[in-house]
Amino acid sequence: MPGTGGPGLGARDAGVPVVARGWPVGDRPAVLRGWEPPATPYGRGHRGVDLAAPAGAPVRAVAAGTVSFAGRVAGRGVVSVELTGTGDPPLRTTYEPVAVSESVSVEKGDDVAAGEVLGTVEPTGSHCTGCLHWGLLRGDVYLDPLSLLPPWLLDGGPPVLLPVLGVPEPARPRA
Repeated sequence: MPGTGGPGLGARDAGVPVVARGWPVGDRPAVLRGWEPPATPYGRGHRGVDLAAPAGAPVRAVAAGTVSFAGRVAGRGVVSVELTGTGDPPLRTTYEPVAVSESVSVEKGDDVAAGEVLGTVEPTGSHCTGCLHWGLLRGDVYLDPLSLLPPWLLDGGPPVLLPVLGVPEPARPRA
């Protein structure tokens, strides 16, 4: 399939349905670091994308699903959501660092809707500050999370028709 529509955004993963209709943070956050798949299961790489997001920004589920994990891993808040209707094994999105508070709390087993707030971006992350690390897996295989988004979200929006200027109107037939 064609690329995701922007420089450095990576190639679309075959077999990943376009299920998201919004970004996990903001309207169109900057991609600070793209997906770099490892050559081997334990090799070097970047198993997700880093999206610019200030501390306290709401983190939203990109698609409907069930929370499969909500807790701390290596001192960071992590939320994982298995996406509804995405095959067997289902696609699973991950979000970190996410703070879950009394006002916004998700737990393992909770059903979430697309766009539902899962928590907020914690002030510090694992490898970047001021960002959300967003991942995508099918089973144990990491995929490009940007492949969940429709191309118009990656390219900045749907096409817009503009008026044609400087072109004379066609002659009208006489009655």
